[in-house]
Amino acid sequence: MSAAFLWAFDGVVLTPWITDLGMKDVPTFVFMLHATASVFLTYFLVKKRQELKNIGKQDWLAFVLVAIFGGAVGTMAIIAAIIEVYSHGLNISVVLLLQKLQPIFAILLALLWLKEKPRATFYVWAVVALIGSYFLTFGFHKPDFTGQGMFVPAILALVAAFSFGSSTTFSKKALAKVSHGLGTALRFCMTTIVMVLIISVIVVLKASGTHTTYAGFAGFQLLTWEMILAFVIIALTTGGTAIFIYYWGLKRVTATRSTIYELMFPVSAIILEYVFHGKILNPGQWLGAILIIGAILMVTRYTRKPETRSLPDSSGPS
Repeated sequence: MSAAFLWAFDGVVLTPWITDLGMKDVPTFVFMLHATASVFLTYFLVKKRQELKNIGKQDWLAFVLVAIFGGAVGTMAIIAAIIEVYSHGLNISVVLLLQKLQPIFAILLALLWLKEKPRATFYVWAVVALIGSYFLTFGFHKPDFTGQGMFVPAILALVAAFSFGSSTTFSKKALAKVSHGLGTALRFCMTTIVMVLIISVIVVLKASGTHTTYAGFAGFQLLTWEMILAFVIIALTTGGTAIFIYYWGLKRVTATRSTIYELMFPVSAIILEYVFHGKILNPGQWLGAILIIGAILMVTRYTRKPETRSLPDSSGPS
């Protein structure tokens, strides 16, 4: 519950704080999140280096997929969604709640990739969750598909949910032969490398005349000492520290119970959004939130096994 609260605090308070400091270039933002945490997690790369010899080609592939989806794509999507919502004065807790759809995607990918078969009731609750996501996005109002509404942030949040959900599936393979400490360190360090590659591609695209709103390596010119301090604070609180708090607790409770405790994440997001930004969900969005939370609770209750462990995602519990 403490870890879930820290992740909600990150989305509602710390990410907007860095945005206010002037960092709105998403690739640079995500690179700094992972690079800063990687500095502290290098300790596990050194201490647990003997475990590296246990990792085979398929395991490395799983780590790469986790870094691409759970690290790079998922984090860029949720950061972009938060920045978009915050810049238009909308409710940040909406995109954080939509992100909680990730178990739906995780189970669907497990069905396709791991050949796991969920119970028939899963499909019913998945539909309920999708209906809830519609009401959470638009409420009882007419859908707003303009750039000023919640449509674009909602799509980004769903991309994040899919990415984090797929990361959970891939990480079942990745964590099979290493400890959580080394697995987390590899996930952050490899994501940092992936982000360098993405930023390099942006530079090449800009050099070829392709239009892109992202800055490439020029994004690092936006960094100030105050921003760097903010990223260090995130790494030591809502980043790496929150992940280890989460897994320390997960070792002592069943995954089914942890699912209930993780409801602190959406509850905290709603409360923090009201306390810090004075925004509350409208009646239609409350209905959507209830449908999503209820559906996810029912889905995870009947599909997750107590021994299941997976690599954490930097924007919330996996």
